[in-house]
Amino acid sequence: MHPVLVQKNEIIRLVNQALIDFENIDETAWNDKPQPNKWSKKELLGHLIDSASNNIRRLIVGQYEQGVKIIYHQDEWVAYQNYHAADLEEVKTLWKLSNNQICRVIENIPPEKLQNTCDTGKGKTALHSLSYFIEDYVVHLKYHLNQITA
Repeated sequence: MHPVLVQKNEIIRLVNQALIDFENIDETAWNDKPQPNKWSKKELLGHLIDSASNNIRRLIVGQYEQGVKIIYHQDEWVAYQNYHAADLEEVKTLWKLSNNQICRVIENIPPEKLQNTCDTGKGKTALHSLSYFIEDYVVHLKYHLNQITA
């Protein structure tokens, strides 16, 4: 199986397991902010939605525009979307659907496009391949899901 499809299958597995694990987290725990400047579990899940959105954009635009600059300002995205006040079930559903979409995008990238690059550097150049973004997305997803379900 192509490594990209392995990553896609891992995303599906992680999402399905997380949705089960989320049932053990009560509403108070979802909304609790460990510190005023730290994200709640719900905001972390919102951040994962934003990560999916930004990576979908990178994976699509990167196929037809080599080296395009796409920067993600995570704190602004989480704050401006106000995940903290959003309905928890809506956030969960949006997260699941965002991951379904990134999987659809991943499975349709032609292998010859996987080495195309996108620049994510803030104030500098930071070129990464589409293949890198897929692998990094899975690592990032695991990291934050562990924070949410811990």
